[in-house]
Amino acid sequence: MKSVSEMGFTHVFLPGISGNALLLLHGTGGNESDLLPLGRLLDPTAALLSPRGKVLENGMPRFFRRLAEGVFDEADLIQRTHELADFVEQAAWRHGLDRKRLLAVGYSNGANIAGALLLLRPGTIAGAALLRPMVPLVPDPLPDLGGAPVLVAAGNQDPIVPVWNLERLVDLLKRAGASVNVFFEEAGHGLTDRTVEVAKQWIEEIRRTR
Repeated sequence: MKSVSEMGFTHVFLPGISGNALLLLHGTGGNESDLLPLGRLLDPTAALLSPRGKVLENGMPRFFRRLAEGVFDEADLIQRTHELADFVEQAAWRHGLDRKRLLAVGYSNGANIAGALLLLRPGTIAGAALLRPMVPLVPDPLPDLGGAPVLVAAGNQDPIVPVWNLERLVDLLKRAGASVNVFFEEAGHGLTDRTVEVAKQWIEEIRRTR
């Protein structure tokens, strides 16, 4: 495994054996290696594409700037989302990935930019598992996501993301035409074994039906 700085992002690419692929998007303070074990657990045969966020907050990598906890710099978010989408398209071409079989798996800040990818650049990814997400932005007009599968996995005791924000996100994705599965659990912002199990089952179901 080697991190490569090209196509605009430091990233890791690990080939798969099935034609499936996962785009792994870390949380604040993570890097391109953080979610590789999770990705391999969620889909053992998939190719893994894992970029490092390019924004630093007190030395911690993120995918876009925020003004305060839960308050995003929307202009930066839009710019960074398109930048990430361009990277994904280039990487898919270079590595021979079928974007119709490319699912994003994002945690926290990574989940938020994965949601923004769906809303701003539909078709870049086939769907997304959003782990501890919140509403990234509300585009006008909304895109037509055409039934793209989305998992929203949230904790009822999350001190960062209030339940009302998750409910708003689910409504937003449904109005944009996504096929949304929602999983709430008694948990905080961190991932639990149950979160991982649910995400794995969701991915397996997507792979069986598409």
